Amino acid sequence: MNRFARRLFLGATLAATALTLAGCEENLGKGPVLHISGGEVRMGATPDRPAVGYFTVKGGDAPVDLVAVSADLAQRIEMHESVKEGGMMTMKPIERAAVPARGRLEFKQGGKHLMIWGVNPAAVREGKLSLVFMFTNNDRIVVDLPIKNASTAAAADGAAMDHGAMDHGAEAAGKAAPAADAAKK
Repeated sequence: MNRFARRLFLGATLAATALTLAGCEENLGKGPVLHISGGEVRMGATPDRPAVGYFTVKGGDAPVDLVAVSADLAQRIEMHESVKEGGMMTMKPIERAAVPARGRLEFKQGGKHLMIWGVNPAAVREGKLSLVFMFTNNDRIVVDLPIKNASTAAAADGAAMDHGAMDHGAEAAGKAAPAADAAKK
């Protein structure tokens, strides 16, 4: 490497380090930072059933909305909420979920949760699924959630929720109908 290239490399490295340290200093003495804690992915009882995702988002200084969750090793992820309508529990897709400033948003059984279709067997073997959480303030947080198989999750809870038997709302039913029709044939 010639002298000019070394100086250029050293200058770029020092600049990147300074920017990294400046970013860390900006949060010193300020309030909480938006982040994900806890959580897990529970696999469906059979391979054709979607997995379910649970976690907690801890809010930062300003309110934001969680607007999407994605994973490279899953075919599709949707945010859903369980609600009681007409005396029956049903699920409805949701477009966003509010994270209050300095508060919590919980995705848990019987409430808001992720529906995760087509988890890659490699992720299941590894025991974790890497998820990307996207927020209205343009934050993207990557978190590895541990994967539990259906029998482990059911034993821990006493009973697992059967997402395949629930009404997923008109929009989700339209998306899932071809797979359900194919399974009947």
